[in-house]
Amino acid sequence: MASEAHGAEEGGLVFHPMDQFIIKPLFGGDAVSWYTPTNATLWMALAIVAVIALLVLGTSKRAIVPSRMQSIAELAYGFVYKMVEDICGKDGVKYFPYIMTLFMFIVCANFLGLLPLSFTTTSHFAVTAVLALLVFVTVTVLGFVKNGAAFLGLFWVSSAPLPLRPILAIIELISYFVRPVSHSIRLAGNVMAGHAVIKVFAGFAAITIISPVSVLAITAMYGLEVLVAFIQAYVFTILTCVYLKDALHPSH
Repeated sequence: MASEAHGAEEGGLVFHPMDQFIIKPLFGGDAVSWYTPTNATLWMALAIVAVIALLVLGTSKRAIVPSRMQSIAELAYGFVYKMVEDICGKDGVKYFPYIMTLFMFIVCANFLGLLPLSFTTTSHFAVTAVLALLVFVTVTVLGFVKNGAAFLGLFWVSSAPLPLRPILAIIELISYFVRPVSHSIRLAGNVMAGHAVIKVFAGFAAITIISPVSVLAITAMYGLEVLVAFIQAYVFTILTCVYLKDALHPSH
């Protein structure tokens, strides 16, 4: 508050692009515990409601001539189903409901975060890390259940020269355990960066001289973020499919 007052006295512009990512309790107070309803809780719940509204309510009538909601739901269903089938094969189709749920939750959370005064849950590593760890644990357990000890063949590059295989096995093992880190940071980092840049341009919009340029920049960035909201959900989902393929068919 003191810095804001000091900046106002000097006629400067003070804004904090990262303030939009602060987790706040819904019902007042400053303490946040694991059971405290927060703005993140609210917007994650709204993302789930949006998924249910689109996939359940939007397709409840199953009209021959589909409504807009039904068309979007059918497009999303076909898009993810084909992705799973193309990458994982017929063996991976049985895991389609889980992958579809991941995709729809992330894409809805991303798009809801673009609404004014909203909160972008996927900008937090705590959220994306949980999603990535769930994928990592599920794929690892599935790999051992389906293949037993043969799953370790994922780390043994049999096509490489024999002296290099132990070294490559160590590299493959490290890269395997880094997967949930890169999986989560990629999503949260891209979403957070875009929203922060929009907030920076919005702060400059208060300056009369550069206001038109700032408004144009905000418009361009917002259009880019609409694209990023879908692309990041797609990237997260397609990587999940690749990891699932490794679990189902671990041999190099």
